[in-house]
Amino acid sequence: MVPPPLPPTTIVPPFVSLIVRVVTLIFLLISLIVIATNSYTTSVSFIDIKTKSTDFYAYRYLISSVVIGMAYTLLQTAFSIFFVTTGNRLGGEGLCLLDFYGDKFISYFLATGAAASFAMTEELRRLSNSDIDKFLNTSNAAASLCLFGFFFSAASSIFSSYNLPKRA
Repeated sequence: MVPPPLPPTTIVPPFVSLIVRVVTLIFLLISLIVIATNSYTTSVSFIDIKTKSTDFYAYRYLISSVVIGMAYTLLQTAFSIFFVTTGNRLGGEGLCLLDFYGDKFISYFLATGAAASFAMTEELRRLSNSDIDKFLNTSNAAASLCLFGFFFSAASSIFSSYNLPKRA
């Protein structure tokens, strides 16, 4: 007796996964550059006070989530390049599970980093005058770029779920 055929699997082509990871990396890199270089200087009684993004914990959390997200995405991009060029997956089933759970964790981590930054920006906007608007708008831009990185990381997470080994 012949066993019934397996249902067709939906597999995303490897180069699509590679492109999504590269776009994620680009968004995160730009977000890191924008938030790390963001600063604000104000004068109080002939003294200039310079405020940087790293002076606020929520922006530090954004920076840390972007750096960790970039490190993970860079590692996964290298694995994707290996898979695209050779056709063999490095690590077999274990790497598929790492892709799946790692993508889930990193995408949620990026989302919380962007959310914390948005919340901090709105709190500062409410408490301050309009002189600090450029600083806050730049912080919002960095958080928005991180949010776009989250969207592409979430798409990568969906793609990695298609590559999970099929177990009965």
